[in-house]
Amino acid sequence: MSKRKLSKQQQSRIAQNQQSRQTRNSTPNKSPESNQLGAECSGLVISHFGQQLEVESTSEANIGQLYRCYQRSNLPRLVTGDTVIWRQGGPNSGVIVALDSRQNALSRPNSLGELKPIASNIDLVMAVIAPVPEPFMNMVDRYLVAIECLNLQPILVVNKLDLINPLNRENIDNMVNIYEKIGYSVFQVSAQEGTGIDSLMQALKSRTGVFVGQSGVGKSSLINALGAEFRAKTGVLSVGKEKGTHTTTTSRLFHLKDCNLIDSPGIRDFSLWHIDDQQLFDGFTEFAKFAGQCKFRDCSHQIEPGCALLTASEQGDIFTERLESYLHIKQSLASR
Repeated sequence: MSKRKLSKQQQSRIAQNQQSRQTRNSTPNKSPESNQLGAECSGLVISHFGQQLEVESTSEANIGQLYRCYQRSNLPRLVTGDTVIWRQGGPNSGVIVALDSRQNALSRPNSLGELKPIASNIDLVMAVIAPVPEPFMNMVDRYLVAIECLNLQPILVVNKLDLINPLNRENIDNMVNIYEKIGYSVFQVSAQEGTGIDSLMQALKSRTGVFVGQSGVGKSSLINALGAEFRAKTGVLSVGKEKGTHTTTTSRLFHLKDCNLIDSPGIRDFSLWHIDDQQLFDGFTEFAKFAGQCKFRDCSHQIEPGCALLTASEQGDIFTERLESYLHIKQSLASR
């Protein structure tokens, strides 16, 4: 049986239906159709709200205005700090149609070992600790290794100086001494009393930074102390456990007077399942000058004779606490 020949009108109708389906497939749910959208604009992702993102327009026509936007389904997962191309669909809404640029992304692994981006296009990462909840070097070292692997500048911020007492002072002083001697910038501040805030602000000038750290160390309080116009939510320590309560549930970017800051959800652990042994070694920056000097090529840096790291530790050229931290992390990676 010969195929039925379609009329020009039928062919035109089929073509229109196919085009309509393609438009719907490339348009996120509940968002305006393409023919209802405005011209392309540039923007900056400020935060997430469920399936929507808050975008700040950086185009001259509506610069500084905020819009709740959906993103096209063919785009990668967008994060706070991304620069995007978007089109307006309503007075305060729109659709993100393209990722403009992403110089870098700070990510953390989830329980499945999959990397989940937190923030992008950042210049430095501030690892925040406090006397309460009690900090541990191994936790801080995990932050520093992750930051070093991204080739970002890490700095250590010791917050809540007002809570330092004779019981916790030795631990804090020891950690500050070690990291300063390694070469890391360490800022000791109190968001509550304002101590050291001016010095921290100077280090952030003309840059975009992100705070990371355990829940309860005062990241949101620091942002408020640094002068955020839209005040970040703050919480209190959970009773009896001295662990922080999660007050920040999604990353958010704040424009301050001379810099931008991103507040990230508090986390009590920073897994490094995504890095290999060499990246871990490189993450301990003071180990670099001893690389390749061990007697055995496959040295585990634990009991082997002629181990350059063990010798350096015995001679005081590297801190024993850092070597122990490195070995602990290495063992945890080996058991993946």
